[in-house]
Amino acid sequence: MRETDLGTPQPQPKRKPQPDRGPELTRELTAALTKAVHGEVTFDATARALHTMDASNYRRVPLGVVAPRDADDVAATLSVCAELAVPVVARGAGTSIAGQATGTGVVLDFTRHMNRVLSVDADTRTAVVQPGVVLDRLQEASAPHGLRFGPDPSTHSRCTLGGMIGNNSCGSHSVAWGTTADNVRALSVLTARGDRLRPGPDWAGAPDGLRALVEAELKTLRTGFPALPRRISGYALDALLPERGADVARLLCGSEGTLGILTEAVVRLVQAPRARALAVLAYPDESAAAEAAAGLLPHGPLTVEGMAADLVPPDAGLPRGGAWLFVETGGDTEAQARARAEAIARAADVTDSLVVTDPAAQRTLWRIREDASGTATRMPDGTEAWPGWEDCAVPPARLGAYLRDFRGLLKTHGLRGAPYGHFGDGCIHVRIDFDLLTPAGVSRFRRFSEDLAELVVSHGGSLSGEHGDGQARAELLPKMYGPRAVGLFERVKDLWDPDGLLNPGMLVRPHRLDENLRFAVLPREPVDVEFGYPADGGDFSAAVRRCVGVAKCRTETVAGSSVMCPSFRATGEEEHSTRGRARLLHEMLAGEVITDGWRSTEVRDALDLCLSCKGCRSDCPVGVDMATYKAEFLHHHYEGRRRPAAHYAMGWLPLWLRLVDRTRTARLVNLLASVRPLAALAKRLGGIAPEREIPRVAGETFSRWWARGSGARTGPAEPPTDSAAPKRVLLWPDTFTEHLSPSVGRAAVRVLEAAGLNVTPVTAGGRPSSRGPGPGVCCGLTYVSTGQLDRARTVMRRTLDLMDPLLDSLLDSASASEPPPVVVLEPSCAAALRTDLPELLPDDPRARRLAAAVVTFAEALERHAPHWTPPRLDRPVVGQTHCHQHAVLGDAADRRLREAAGLTGTLAGGCCGLAGNFGFEKGHFEVSTACAEEQLLPAVREAPENAVLLADGFSCRTQLHQTTRTQGHHLAEILARALPTDRPAS
Repeated sequence: MRETDLGTPQPQPKRKPQPDRGPELTRELTAALTKAVHGEVTFDATARALHTMDASNYRRVPLGVVAPRDADDVAATLSVCAELAVPVVARGAGTSIAGQATGTGVVLDFTRHMNRVLSVDADTRTAVVQPGVVLDRLQEASAPHGLRFGPDPSTHSRCTLGGMIGNNSCGSHSVAWGTTADNVRALSVLTARGDRLRPGPDWAGAPDGLRALVEAELKTLRTGFPALPRRISGYALDALLPERGADVARLLCGSEGTLGILTEAVVRLVQAPRARALAVLAYPDESAAAEAAAGLLPHGPLTVEGMAADLVPPDAGLPRGGAWLFVETGGDTEAQARARAEAIARAADVTDSLVVTDPAAQRTLWRIREDASGTATRMPDGTEAWPGWEDCAVPPARLGAYLRDFRGLLKTHGLRGAPYGHFGDGCIHVRIDFDLLTPAGVSRFRRFSEDLAELVVSHGGSLSGEHGDGQARAELLPKMYGPRAVGLFERVKDLWDPDGLLNPGMLVRPHRLDENLRFAVLPREPVDVEFGYPADGGDFSAAVRRCVGVAKCRTETVAGSSVMCPSFRATGEEEHSTRGRARLLHEMLAGEVITDGWRSTEVRDALDLCLSCKGCRSDCPVGVDMATYKAEFLHHHYEGRRRPAAHYAMGWLPLWLRLVDRTRTARLVNLLASVRPLAALAKRLGGIAPEREIPRVAGETFSRWWARGSGARTGPAEPPTDSAAPKRVLLWPDTFTEHLSPSVGRAAVRVLEAAGLNVTPVTAGGRPSSRGPGPGVCCGLTYVSTGQLDRARTVMRRTLDLMDPLLDSLLDSASASEPPPVVVLEPSCAAALRTDLPELLPDDPRARRLAAAVVTFAEALERHAPHWTPPRLDRPVVGQTHCHQHAVLGDAADRRLREAAGLTGTLAGGCCGLAGNFGFEKGHFEVSTACAEEQLLPAVREAPENAVLLADGFSCRTQLHQTTRTQGHHLAEILARALPTDRPAS
């Protein structure tokens, strides 16, 4: 913009960037930063690949990453980068959805070291924080004082205060406590040229020339900035008006790291209500809910959140309707909070409503809302949907009309989306099924973006109502502000950052909204893979694209019964999170940063600490299944090459154990394993961690026990009804029950028969054999987890060859419409049969039939012996829900069975850390035990003396025994011991 346009002097000219010197620049930059910075300087392929993307549609490859230890490190980094004309991007958790946390220069990662709450002052209700501190850590530090930080985005468990300040984040409680900018008192900032500023009110920390520039443009600032609670777009220059206190700190909020680099912040805390209630109000559709939202604000709610039925599970237990408002109230007592919620429900004049005061029930409902940013990325039919227009905001009173127009615009462009968000503030989140893979789809994305920007402005709104403009919307800011205000933004940027090195391409002089798209680098055709990926159309690239970067896997503590992501919580490293691994796989497919494809050592090393717990399959809002991706990668990585010794020792475990059984050498094997030098040699040769003990092999397998008649002597109890015959169930002899824990199988037979079921173990072809199980059936789990997928398929097909005739024969003999259920006692094996089997053999209908027949022990009792009453134990229970049970099978039937048996208490979340072969492999012991120490082992140590230690998985029982010398038991064993003794003992 020329001088005559704004009537203010031009800032000093920007330094011209040096020509691209490629590897030479990288070497010079790396050397200079390594010398100047005390924190980590990482320019390798892994670090660069992990930081190419945030949670947006955009991708830019950085030169490297610096993790500063303090403000001096930040200053040193800025000095080196200024000398070499290298851009700098500040990054927190990387959950930004507009592209502003990506860059082509140096990325500053504040989460590694500058991540502390420095102080909390209860008297002044303020806290001093570093930019990398996660919001939940600030909430935990403030809670003992009855305080909290008001803004709370749905990513509160992993987003950082620096990112919140950079984007001016808000969250669901903004109707009560405002935006982040409303809760910032002062900032410590470094400019690109190294000036240390302390922005605050009354022009504190303003760079030279800023005040003169603003005072010359007071009319523009007073008339050109829409007045609405969620105006986040552009620079908040109106905060510099004299009547608003000339607050320079507020200007920095929402500036996306383009003006200065934050190193410390003083933030305001608010009084947390002692009790809360949640009113869930049902409406016919989201427009009706939106029109009602503004009318609830005079009642003083803490939240007014809206969701449409598209994003709510059918079993969520909400009142009947097509859309809902979640209205939270507070009070000094539960009764007071409830009374306020009920008053709002009455005032809302809805046909159906629900008021919840139980904290656990409230958390369950809020989790639906918080996961929406992930679940919205898939349409009900599985079509992918993307951010880009995630958080437009309009005046709350116009929200209903805006949503109707928005729906019409979607229809005009042939697009779909499910709106949700902060209805009380007029802010709407939505993921839209843009086609960002083809030129035609990208062109439509641009046309829709331009039209939607005009629609938002026509309603008096802001292009961004929470997460900033970034690359997604900055190009369209002239539609909202006009050329004069945008020109003013550019001049303000030049005053703060004359060289244009801080996050260039964001907010001012922006990149186009349709360039740097993350999908442009992926292969156009599906790559050749082994698994079927049925939810992704058989396309591995589509499976990897599931990770949109919401980073729930980066949560530092387990929430409730969740599992994901135990390795990240143990190491704190991005590459050990589900998102980090997905990023590396994305870059592997792209071939730009990671160039050796399936042979990549970077991907291999990141996947090495994946426990294959499958927690992400259920806990990730978009259903990323890293255990499957890991198996896929290992298959290709080692194809035609020698594998690690552990893959042969533990991947082939079913083969070795059958060999021990056939040769009747269990006693000898156990004896040799008890001799330390021999055990040490065996572990070294087998790639087993030296800290581990080799589990003992059972002297008599479950199948041999059954064959010698022990099972037949028990027999089913009398049926509880006048049924013609007891229901037949097949009992699956998984490797662990068969060879390592046959007591679990014996106990299960006794309980199932006591419940009136007719139990038939699946041995050789379904027939008892005194010679043992022969080739037998196997789920293939150990081969899958080590990526030996060809062998896994061979094992699975052999299993189907044995099982299919058996199921057919039992179906004919029973004259039933469906085959008998197959009871699998080991959760990991049941999960493999339910998921890995049909996904690895997608074209074999026998695989789907067997998968559908699989039930857990508790499911068998609940579905097929519904009138049976288990024995009462009336004791507390402690332990951990098996990770595969949590992720694949579900534990609702188990919880009901425990309740019926009087086993009280809630099992811990997380993962035991052993996770099959993982915890036994050399180099994994430390991470394995760290995972166990997170929840399982503390729960066991703190358990009352009479508590029952429940562990359905062999891995869980082994981890408990080897770390605490306690003995866990399968639920079948616990119930069997409590059965009456008048029947023959098993």
